[in-house]
Amino acid sequence: MSGTDEVRATTFPSRMSTGVPGLDSLLGGGLIPGTLTVVLGATGAGKTQLGLQFAGAGIAAEGRRGIILDTTVRGDSQGHEVYARRLFDWRLAPVDAAQATQLEGFFERARSHADYLRIFDGDGLPPHPAQREFDAWRDRQARLSRRLAVAIAFFYGNFARGVRRAVIDGVDPVDDIDQSIQFELFDYVYRQVLQKESDWVARDLFRQEFRRHAAAVATNAYDHRQITALLLCTSRDVLLDELIERPLDERDWLATANTVIVMGRIRAADRVARGLYIAKHRGSACADSVVHYTIGDAGLRIG
Repeated sequence: MSGTDEVRATTFPSRMSTGVPGLDSLLGGGLIPGTLTVVLGATGAGKTQLGLQFAGAGIAAEGRRGIILDTTVRGDSQGHEVYARRLFDWRLAPVDAAQATQLEGFFERARSHADYLRIFDGDGLPPHPAQREFDAWRDRQARLSRRLAVAIAFFYGNFARGVRRAVIDGVDPVDDIDQSIQFELFDYVYRQVLQKESDWVARDLFRQEFRRHAAAVATNAYDHRQITALLLCTSRDVLLDELIERPLDERDWLATANTVIVMGRIRAADRVARGLYIAKHRGSACADSVVHYTIGDAGLRIG
């Protein structure tokens, strides 16, 4: 930990560092624990790097790196493995989805530090089925239910072992949020996992087997109010001005989030630069100016 980081940790003990040099000071010391931050920007803006830097900063702050949920429905991934290895020499450990929901020996397996889940990998799950195709919709819901069970086990197992940072990446832009399987999954995870007390999450996971595992659940209890999440959303808009002016719908996750960070391009004379703006940061002072940032081998850096 650098001298600057030590000063921040002492000055802002109730904050979570983003892991991005220069960003914590813009946020009044960092993110507020137990809240949701939405990061919005076009493909290539650096959202994934920011998410990994936030997750990686957990080593110094909590003794545990954060976890990554990749919700992409495209054939390619977000490049998490490559970025994590380059930035932190961090070799992501994928979850074995076939074993994730097996209840026997659950807590022993949770300590194996599986920290990456590509939730729709190889599932062939259509992201936006036509509502009139009832059989396709029913099949989609059944497969989504199985994916949700894996996600619950992934989050709960990691939180039980001390992880306090969650990054949800790969969310694509949509015209109708009700037709997005990614937002449907996140809505459940946010309301039924991230915002629920640990024993209620355990009940959702263990169901009729809960009584048999109640002692282990009590031993592995955690405070959900200390879990901080980043939701990384891809936008169609590329220019920062367009992102700043984006209207909010009451059901929009930008309206729900405690903190909103937008990342986009800025036209400056004869070049195009990258710019970042903190659109919202409830419960804290924050910078109200647009700042430039760069992306290098060490990730994002402000200024």
